[in-house]
Amino acid sequence: MLIDTHVHLNSTEFKDNVDEVINRALDQDVNIMIVVGFDHKTNLKAIELAERYPFLYATVGYHPTEAKTITEQDFVLLQEQLQHKKVVGIGECGLDFYWDKEHVTEQVQVFKRHIELSLELDKPLVIHMRDASEATFNVLKEYKGLKGIMHSYSGSAEMVSQFIELGLLISLGGPVTFKNGHKPKQVALVVPLDKLLIETDSPYLSPHPFRGKTNEPARVTLVAEEIAKIKQVSFEKIAQETTNNALHLFRI
Repeated sequence: MLIDTHVHLNSTEFKDNVDEVINRALDQDVNIMIVVGFDHKTNLKAIELAERYPFLYATVGYHPTEAKTITEQDFVLLQEQLQHKKVVGIGECGLDFYWDKEHVTEQVQVFKRHIELSLELDKPLVIHMRDASEATFNVLKEYKGLKGIMHSYSGSAEMVSQFIELGLLISLGGPVTFKNGHKPKQVALVVPLDKLLIETDSPYLSPHPFRGKTNEPARVTLVAEEIAKIKQVSFEKIAQETTNNALHLFRI
C-alpha cells in the first residue's frame, strides 16, 4: 500500500473526472490520499471529498500567497474546520518568496498562526517552502514540539537534518524523478527512512516520464520506485516505511 500525502483533488483540474482519478490511484495500490486545502474554496472542497470517500482525509490552511488577505475571522473559521473528524492536518501553509516577495511580514505572521494552532490542537503542519529555506527554518526554530511535513521539499540536502531535528518529516514528489533533479535525488539519499514521506502534489509536478502533464495520485508509485533506486532498497521497503510514517503522523 502507498499513501499520497499531498494531493489537490480539490483543484478545478479534477472537477470533471475526480472519480476516474481516484480509481486509477486505487488500482495502483494508493489506498489513502491526503487532500490538501490552501484557501477558503479548496479547504471546503477537501472536507467535502473526505466526507464522501472513507480513504480520503483532509488538511485545511492558507497558502502563503493568500497571506496578504487573511484576517482574524479566517482563523476563527479555520479553527472550526480543524474540529472535523476527517481533518488530519493544518496547511498548506508556510513561506513562498518565489511568487510573493512583497508581503513577507504578512506571510510570516500567518505562518506563525498556523504553527500555534498546530501546537494547540496537536495536529501536524503541512509546510510549503519555496525560495525561502532559511526564512522558513528561522520561523520554525522559535517553537518546541513541532510535528509535520516539509511538503515537496525543495531545500538542500544539508538542511534536511535541521528540519528533522525540529520534529518534521521530509516529503518528496515528482522532481526526484526528473533527469535534472540532482538536488531532490541528494535529499532522497540522506533522508532516513523513518523520516520520509512521498506525495504527488497533483495536479502539479508530474513525475518522469509524464513531466509537464497533469499529475495524479496514481503516479506516486513512480516517486517510490525512484527513491528505492536511489537508496538501493526495495520498492516494498519504501512503500512500507512511508506508509507507516504517514499513518503515524496523521493518526489514521
